[in-house]
Amino acid sequence: MKLTTVTQLTIDGVTQGNGGASEEDRRNGFERGGWAPGAGDDDTRAFIARTYQRADAFLFGRRTYDLFAATWGSVEQMRAHPIGVALDAAPKYVASTTLTEPGWAGTTVLSGDLEAAVADLKAKPGGELQVHGSSVLARWLLAHSLVDEMILIVVPVILGQGARLFPDAGPDLALDLVESRVDSKGVTIQVLRPAGRPKYAGN
Repeated sequence: MKLTTVTQLTIDGVTQGNGGASEEDRRNGFERGGWAPGAGDDDTRAFIARTYQRADAFLFGRRTYDLFAATWGSVEQMRAHPIGVALDAAPKYVASTTLTEPGWAGTTVLSGDLEAAVADLKAKPGGELQVHGSSVLARWLLAHSLVDEMILIVVPVILGQGARLFPDAGPDLALDLVESRVDSKGVTIQVLRPAGRPKYAGN
């Protein structure tokens, strides 16, 4: 399976609190949650729904899994939405050393060697293993060269605070652009594929 990360972020790379600041967010001094609702037009929402619908399986970090299980997996109106239907139907995997009894049907916990477990998932027959949100996991997957494609959904706002997708100091990565679009509200979608290390002037 191709592993695709799907990330909603701000112009300055913040992924935290897109739907709203949780109690945990606020304890860390984050006050600017809820920057994504209402962003994007109907075409962007349709693109996101189609992306979920083509997934053969989903992989989550623990925080995103808990959030999705409490919303897409539990709220009847959300479960009936095409995204909720896609999530419910496909196998779900969550990377966690503390979760023992996931309440969302069809969930498998990956608690051992994560790199080997993800490699095994990618080796399974199928089209696409998707990672939505889960920015800590997405960073880890990129650092371990396990990502085949990235979808970045960039909302035109600068927060100036909050956890970012890419660290201040981390591995470098060249990217090939597969697809790019901008909607009527200024939200851009970029589909990118890792392409080794960048080439620098003078090298």
